Amino acid sequence: MRAEIVFPNSLTGTATTRRGFVKHAALAAAGAFLSRRAHAESRRSLAFYNLHTGESLRVDYWSEGTYTAGALHDIDHILRDYRTGGVKEIDIRLLDLLHRLTGTLGSSEPYQVISGYRSAATNASLRAGSDGVARHSLHVDGRAIDVRLPGVRLEDLHRAALAQRGGGVGYYPSSAFVHVDTGRVRAW
Repeated sequence: MRAEIVFPNSLTGTATTRRGFVKHAALAAAGAFLSRRAHAESRRSLAFYNLHTGESLRVDYWSEGTYTAGALHDIDHILRDYRTGGVKEIDIRLLDLLHRLTGTLGSSEPYQVISGYRSAATNASLRAGSDGVARHSLHVDGRAIDVRLPGVRLEDLHRAALAQRGGGVGYYPSSAFVHVDTGRVRAW
């Protein structure tokens, strides 16, 4: 027969066996881990630098389980169609995708924005000058962005975006950007 070590429990005034002590210690450690993880997930941040307007934004767009209206408004503004000044709500799934992408890449640098929202008129104009622009681009719906990330090789950004499987991913090495959208999963 094995001897059981008994520990006094100062909280309840009762004794705890070694097995009970290990169980409680494991539960406490798991609780501390989950608490740290919940704290780490208590905020989602993004940073942008719009190459066309020179504007920068670093913002917590989600906090304590809620999207922050003012931050979303600021993001919509910085990702506006710089040609027309038109603003559209940016898909929050796209923001979450970008947030996960920066986490995966370990970057705190701002995304350099080549194109965010595009008005239908801007999209038609770009389409007239290039076969690489879709007739109904997801940029028009606020569901796509063309970016690069300083300090991250374009190939690595491309691979990480593909691994997210959050929508479409286009790779444009000659123009030095990656397209990411929240449409169906596809690549080009």
